[in-house]
Amino acid sequence: MQVSSLNEVKIYSLSCGKSLPEWLSDRKKRALQKKDVDVRRRIELIQDFEMPTVCTTIKVSKDGQYILATGTYKPRVRCYDTYQLSLKFERCLDSEVVTFEILSDDYSKIVFLHNDRYIEFHSQQGFYYKTRIPKFGRDFSYHYPSCDLYFVGASSEVYRLNLEQGRYLNPLQTDAAENNVCDINSVHGLFATGTVEGRVECWDPRTRNRVGLLDCALSSVTADSEINSLPTISALKFNGALTMAVGTSTGQVLLYDLRSDKPLLVKDHHYGLPIKSVHFQESLDLILSADSRIIKMWNKNSGKIFTSLEPEHDINDVCLYPNSGMLFTANETPKMGIYYLPVLGPAPRWCSFLDNLTEELEENPESTVYDDYKFVTKKDLENLGLTHLIGSPFLRAYMHGFFMDIRLYHKVKLMVNPFAYEEYRKDKIRQKIEETRAQRVQLKKLPKVNKELALKLIEEEEEKQKSTWKKKVKSLPNILTDDRFKVMFENPDFQVDEESEEFRLLNPLVSKMSEKRKKKLRLLNQPELHEQEEEEPEGKPSDAESSESSDDEKDWVEEVRKQRRLLHQEERMKRQERIKEDQQTVLKPQFYEIKAGEEFRSFKDSTTKQKLMNKTLEDRLKLEAKNGTLNVSDTAVGSKQLTFTLKRSEQQRKQQEAEKLHRQERKKLRRSASHLKSRHKRGWPFH
Repeated sequence: MQVSSLNEVKIYSLSCGKSLPEWLSDRKKRALQKKDVDVRRRIELIQDFEMPTVCTTIKVSKDGQYILATGTYKPRVRCYDTYQLSLKFERCLDSEVVTFEILSDDYSKIVFLHNDRYIEFHSQQGFYYKTRIPKFGRDFSYHYPSCDLYFVGASSEVYRLNLEQGRYLNPLQTDAAENNVCDINSVHGLFATGTVEGRVECWDPRTRNRVGLLDCALSSVTADSEINSLPTISALKFNGALTMAVGTSTGQVLLYDLRSDKPLLVKDHHYGLPIKSVHFQESLDLILSADSRIIKMWNKNSGKIFTSLEPEHDINDVCLYPNSGMLFTANETPKMGIYYLPVLGPAPRWCSFLDNLTEELEENPESTVYDDYKFVTKKDLENLGLTHLIGSPFLRAYMHGFFMDIRLYHKVKLMVNPFAYEEYRKDKIRQKIEETRAQRVQLKKLPKVNKELALKLIEEEEEKQKSTWKKKVKSLPNILTDDRFKVMFENPDFQVDEESEEFRLLNPLVSKMSEKRKKKLRLLNQPELHEQEEEEPEGKPSDAESSESSDDEKDWVEEVRKQRRLLHQEERMKRQERIKEDQQTVLKPQFYEIKAGEEFRSFKDSTTKQKLMNKTLEDRLKLEAKNGTLNVSDTAVGSKQLTFTLKRSEQQRKQQEAEKLHRQERKKLRRSASHLKSRHKRGWPFH
């Protein structure tokens, strides 16, 4: 059983692990369980819960006892009994199933929509009846009050088949070219269909008239979304009487209130893949939306992500077991996915032992694989001097960095900075000494970091105490005494930089108050002067205070302009200093060493080579074909044949010419020697 956690939500995968072949005997299966640890530790919740090749759709019956799934190859439907935790029956079909619907509480009445336009009805004993619709179907829904089946597909018409009369009724004519999905509201019976043009048409089955039209394609386009094609409707689901969720082919989910044509919320999956299915989770007000890559669970009121689930293989369909935290997925793999999330709800009645199992796992957590590894970025590797290990087995690439063995990391860090432990030890000792000092009786003392901010907070606290003394006002906690903010006055990294551009522009009027506080700080640093100042009376006349408040309001714009002028002057001065430094610098000639055997021509060759390397492969091939060093021709088979001549350097060319002359001289010598030998054999004298 694999356990993953995202946003502190535990997800238990009950379908991971090795699956044993069906043709193995029980004896061999027991032998494998003894030998293989993975086979022994796996949890087979439902026996043979898989398809031969691929699973396309999966649903749960209304009574919760049966799980039905369709897949290939060969096309088939399998029914699993949850009370027996095993396969109940399997039926092979003539063609692949697009979707199916369970009309009864159990498996006794099922309707299948095939990809060859056939509709197949199955009863408890097996196949019952087969009929055909005029166009290829993509989805259908069942209207219980009238016993009508509504089929949508590659047509503008919505076909109606009445199961009580056993005949087709007049179709509903929509404005769309094609319809992808449909759904019927279980509360008031409203029928909705999603079109290729990105619209949702709502029909009243009683009057067979259209009562509403939603343009979801226009509403799905937001400022953050990047859309390259027209969004079409790929998923549709009602919840209650007034809520409807719509999924598009570009990866957006729109939440509507039927009383408004504007969406309440637009959620983007950011994958650009069509939404496969949408489900509502009532207990936590969640929406489960799935594309072929990921299942996202998010709050339907705020849109905040609750958690997400990303299987190894592509997703075809998702089914949420009612009133529980169990989830089934149909994937592009033989094995169907089973996931259990205790946060969503308890385990179903037929597998209640999962609650005890998960509680034991939470009580005894095992160390994960990542505890033995350290995640480092490329900058960390540069600081440690380990960039040469990139690509080696010591570093495993992951996202924007690498995983490396924690033991290797500690060894290298100790070699790079051998005194790191001593510094860490001294910091810890200093912190403990300061903690013991804090327990003693302290005088009114300002912290070492952010003294002006602390003084400001003390003044505000004194004013609040005066106001609460006069009026009964509820006092709020002070930041200085709050443990959550104590690091701000202890760690030097949190020191406010008053010389920064942001501080000077955002706090133009703080300068006057800061001057007063600086005076107080000087007085606090000089205790003798501070005692003399304490004897003097404090306070100002009321007229002065009122004039100061009015001046602060008037001078705000002037202070901002003044700070901006000062910033521009500082930038200008820095620019002039840089220009002067550049003028004073004297450029020295640079010398380059030429290797032995090479001849220097000019720097143009290097520039031409650099330009040639910046060109594309197609441009370089055209240039070489023009120079005659490359030839491209068609072969008899239909492929391309490419021949080229290698460029030789000047040294190689001279060496080849010398070898050629040497070979010619040796040939002349051989000819003259053979000529002399023949003359000697014939008895001719030598000259």
